[in-house]
Amino acid sequence: MKRRLLLIFVGLVFVVVNSNGVDFSEKAAEFKKQISEKVLPYWYDTAIDKVNGGYFLSDDLKGRKPNSEKQIVTQSRMVWGFSHAHIKGFSNLDRNYVIAAEYGFKFLTNYFYDKNNGGYFWSTDLSGTVINDKKILYGESFVIYAFVEYYRASHEYEALKKALDLFRTIQKFGYDKKNGGWFEHFTADWKPILKSEPGAYVEIPGYKSANTHLHWMEALTELYAETKDNEVKTALEEVIEINKKYFYPKNPADSCFHRKLNWEKVTDEKSQGISYGHNVEFAWLLIRAETVLGKSPSWSHFKAHINHALKYGYDNERGGLYYLGYDNKPATNRDKIWWVQAEMLAALSDAIKHKSNKEYEVALSKLIEFLKNYQINPTDGIWLDTVSEDGTPKNTAKAHNWKANYHDLRAMIKFIETFQSK
Repeated sequence: MKRRLLLIFVGLVFVVVNSNGVDFSEKAAEFKKQISEKVLPYWYDTAIDKVNGGYFLSDDLKGRKPNSEKQIVTQSRMVWGFSHAHIKGFSNLDRNYVIAAEYGFKFLTNYFYDKNNGGYFWSTDLSGTVINDKKILYGESFVIYAFVEYYRASHEYEALKKALDLFRTIQKFGYDKKNGGWFEHFTADWKPILKSEPGAYVEIPGYKSANTHLHWMEALTELYAETKDNEVKTALEEVIEINKKYFYPKNPADSCFHRKLNWEKVTDEKSQGISYGHNVEFAWLLIRAETVLGKSPSWSHFKAHINHALKYGYDNERGGLYYLGYDNKPATNRDKIWWVQAEMLAALSDAIKHKSNKEYEVALSKLIEFLKNYQINPTDGIWLDTVSEDGTPKNTAKAHNWKANYHDLRAMIKFIETFQSK
């Protein structure tokens, strides 16, 4: 009798605890089905270049567009996305996603790789002829990130070796021995580019950027997770502290886009401000990096950025995270861009997984509803590039040189693994 009463009591407690939260398991199941039946088949069927290798990335809700180049960032991200899908069990008899990843891995190693100087060029034409031979740390970071994931999916050690070799090349030529941190733009033979010039894309040559150091941290995290290399560990520890101190500090209002090479503040207004998507992306990537290092996760730092984004950069009426803002003030650019929504989805998933929070659950519910109603194309499950605050389409691109199967796929899988029924 006592045992029976105890079971009833436990059941009642479970119901009470559960009623205080939101059950996201149904949405997790929907996302999983969407990925399996729409999203991944879209990328597999439309993006793989089976003639040259690599991927075509030029599609819009209004139809396919001409494309003349392949760029390192999205070619790498596609390798990562297909590899990740295979690892998570989405491959089937019709579509093997590790083979899809191989198309990109081979194209990057055959055509983007600089056999004379090491590192990977910025862009090629569709057949692999180099168009832009600059070496840009932002792009190199994604090569490492992609090759580590491809190694996990394919078990080909050569991929991991190439990732580690690239890291060592960057350490040799790209590390700032005087000030710490990393230079970001280089000529083909690894001479630093410190003034703006054609082809030196992503951020501003001569500065160090939050964007690049964030993704360098992301790449080093996964490289260290697989290699346990001491030099990688040292670099990862350094870039974490750089990001926490200079770019994404404990007080999110002090975030900035750029610093001078010696870490002094940049007074130019264009280097000031907050990218809400990057801030929340940093938050969850920070926890991942510290966990891989075996350190105690900085949950208070994480929460500071999530809470700031919710207070100043979130649409509490419709759902969705805005693009840009300044200080502790309402967002100044209220566009809703696909990758910003994806990083908020990932960050809120991690936040709720760590500790139940009603405010986070409400925000996550509204975000998902906004995506479903306005940003996700129901036909193929692909997220549109940009919509306005009220959901009106502004950029209906589905794939281009900056848009691949990375941000949204990663976020959806993170959400699924957090909330799916066990």
